[in-house]
Amino acid sequence: MELPVVNHKDYFAKIGDDHKFPINKFGKLADYLVEKKIVTNFHQPYACSEETLKRAHSEDYIKNVKNKTLDQNIIKKIGFPLVDSVIQRSLVATGGTVLASKLAINYGLACNTAGGSHHANFESGAGYCVFNDVAVAAQYLLDRGLAGKILIVDLDVHQGNGSADIFKNNKNVFTFSMHSKSNYPAKKSESDLDVDLDDNIEDKQYIEILKFYINQLNQEDFDFVFYIAGVDIHFNDRLGKLKISDDGIKKRDEIITQNFFSKGVPLCGVLGGGYNKDFNKLVELHSFLHQSCAKLLK
Repeated sequence: MELPVVNHKDYFAKIGDDHKFPINKFGKLADYLVEKKIVTNFHQPYACSEETLKRAHSEDYIKNVKNKTLDQNIIKKIGFPLVDSVIQRSLVATGGTVLASKLAINYGLACNTAGGSHHANFESGAGYCVFNDVAVAAQYLLDRGLAGKILIVDLDVHQGNGSADIFKNNKNVFTFSMHSKSNYPAKKSESDLDVDLDDNIEDKQYIEILKFYINQLNQEDFDFVFYIAGVDIHFNDRLGKLKISDDGIKKRDEIITQNFFSKGVPLCGVLGGGYNKDFNKLVELHSFLHQSCAKLLK
C-alpha cells in the first residue's frame, strides 16, 4: 500500500528571497519523494475552515490574520510578512494536517509535507508559526469522536510551547516535547512531559533518552499520535544546538513510526523545523519521516 502524503503548491509563500526560513523546502520535498519513488500521487488539502480553526485559536486572532489587521508586534513575533500568500499557506498547511490525520485513521500512517507549527498558541502566532496545525487537527479528531486520547510527540529542536499552552487543561491530549534546553523559546511552557537536552548531545545519548521516554509513554493508552519530526536537531542546522547525524535522524524516525504502527495506533507525521546550511541535505533529512512510514506500509 502506498503511503498517503498530503501536499499543495500553496505551501510556498512569498516571504522574500533573502528570508531565513527555507520556504522552498516544501515543493522540493514533494519533488524528491516522487523522484525517489516514495510516493506517486499526493492528496490535496483545502484551506482550513474558520469553524475548524476555532477549535484551537481565538476568533479575534483568526479574523485579524485573515483581514491583515494583526498587531505589528505579533507579526514581528511570527517572523513572516502578513501577505496574501502567507495567509493562504497557513490555512492550506493547517488543512493539510487535518486531512493527513483523517488519512492516518484509514491507513494507519499518513504524512503532510508541511506542518508542525508548534509555537502558535490560542491567541497568537510566533516563531514562523501562524496557526498550530497539529493542535487544530487534534481538536478536530476529538470533537468528531475520531480519537479519544491523543499523544503529540514533538522532537523538533525547539520546545512545542504553543501546543503545551493550548492543551494545558485538556486531559485528552498529552504533549511530549524533547528539545534543546538552551534554544528558543527562551521562556518554556509546561508540556505534560518535557525533556530538556544539553547542547551538543550526539546520536547514542539522544537515542537512549528517546527510547527510555517512549517506553514510558507506551504504558499509556493512546489511540492517535501526531509526530512532529523536526530535523533542526542535525549537527549542520543553523538554528539547532544538537549534534545529531543523518543516521541519528533516520533511526529516530524509524523508532517513532515503528513503535506506534506495531501497536496499531494511527500516526500522522508532520515536518517541523529544519534550517540546514545545506538546502539539498535539508530536503533529504525531511524525507526520512516519509521513507520510514512508507517502508512500514509496504
